[in-house]
Amino acid sequence: MATVEMRNVLKSYGSLQVIHGISLDIDDGEFVAFVGPSGCGKSTLLRMIAGLEGISGGEIEIGETVVNDLAPKERDIAMVFQNYALYPHMTVARNMGFSLRLQGASKAEITEKVNHAASILGLGHLLDRYPRHLSGGQRQRVAMGRAIVRDPQVFLFDEPLSNLDAKLRVQMRSEIKSLHQRLKTTTVYVTHDQVEAMTLADKIVVLNGGRIEQAGPPLELYDNPRTLFVAGFIGSPSMNFIQGTVRAGDRVMLETDDGLLIPLPAKIASEAGRRVTFGFRPEHILVDQAGVEARVLVVEPTGSETQLNAIFGKNPITAVFRDRVNFRPDDIIRFLPDLARAHLFDSTSGVRIG
Repeated sequence: MATVEMRNVLKSYGSLQVIHGISLDIDDGEFVAFVGPSGCGKSTLLRMIAGLEGISGGEIEIGETVVNDLAPKERDIAMVFQNYALYPHMTVARNMGFSLRLQGASKAEITEKVNHAASILGLGHLLDRYPRHLSGGQRQRVAMGRAIVRDPQVFLFDEPLSNLDAKLRVQMRSEIKSLHQRLKTTTVYVTHDQVEAMTLADKIVVLNGGRIEQAGPPLELYDNPRTLFVAGFIGSPSMNFIQGTVRAGDRVMLETDDGLLIPLPAKIASEAGRRVTFGFRPEHILVDQAGVEARVLVVEPTGSETQLNAIFGKNPITAVFRDRVNFRPDDIIRFLPDLARAHLFDSTSGVRIG
């Protein structure tokens, strides 16, 4: 196992700069997820750690070795790809042991390591099969097994579950987390799915436009997003946002762009006259007769919860209720955000206020 350190890492393609001076420390044994929208640089950054992309500036260190000029095979990493990258003409056992054969390992050592990895991943009964005879989940396990047998310092995962159906993704997510808890190998995981990142990672790194917006434990990002971008990206369904101006009188209120008023935390009184974006999560909405009016548009019951889409003036609102509720389209509801867990952001910079 090893630490991974990045110091002012840059990546350019000609005059186009795609990674803008990223610095990040990944601790020994830590599971770190890179998340962000398409084109934010997360896969490029992972490939730079792997050595599949050169870096244009800065340093990447794995363990105590600067790896800028080292080939991928010299970095002691193992990568699991989105498309599995299995050899179709090789059995599961030969796929898993292929890298060891290239290293000149003995047949006995290969067999021992392959069997050990197969027992961890439940692949023992599939070792003689070919990839074409496997399901998507089984192929992904084989790809993970091929990484495990190498006993690398660092595992790198590049959106490994994106080709699987929803039910299988949940199952594989649990298996990856269990695998990390068992092996305790430093892991860097790229995903566009913030739910995957929240459930798997010790630390999430939110990327936007080739820069780090925020990095920290999942619940820290969820509870205390530093920017409007992080607040909107972390959490499903996404946080509700209403733009307006802070008004302070008997009560502190947000005056929306269409002239409606909604309560704000009293501590925001000092921001009177400031243009802000008020953010509150769907699960932090209270139905209260003293609240503001919204009209129900769509009701989506799932059994364990009910998701409600409504409109407050011209502002779309999503609410999630854990208890059963009996709302119908066009009903008028009165709601209040839970002000103790709401957020305020500067409308120009997007940075959280307070």
